Amino acid sequence: MALISPVVLGSLVDFVDAPATTLTASDTLVYLPNKVQILLLENTTAGALSLTIDGADATTVNVPSIGLINVSTGKTIAVPATTGTKAITLSTISAYLQGVVTLSGAAGLKVRLIEL
Repeated sequence: MALISPVVLGSLVDFVDAPATTLTASDTLVYLPNKVQILLLENTTAGALSLTIDGADATTVNVPSIGLINVSTGKTIAVPATTGTKAITLSTISAYLQGVVTLSGAAGLKVRLIEL
């Protein structure tokens, strides 16, 4: 289980290296709600991949006019084969990111955690 290191762009004055991390069966990241964090996903494999992002302490969230929503099984993101790419600002799925955040189910997927 590897920790995905962020590419920090907070004081960007020139181009910086933004290396990708290739996911294994289970990897982790640190969600920082006080930062803008963008997770970039790139699938260069021959098959579609399905990534699950799951915070260990995520349980339920109360959504006005809807009620309690179960977030305990994580957020699943499908990434198409060969050149499929996706990006998400982590604050938009913060309910899923409570506690230790694990990324699983998409071994071979390339990810970049951009932090502003």
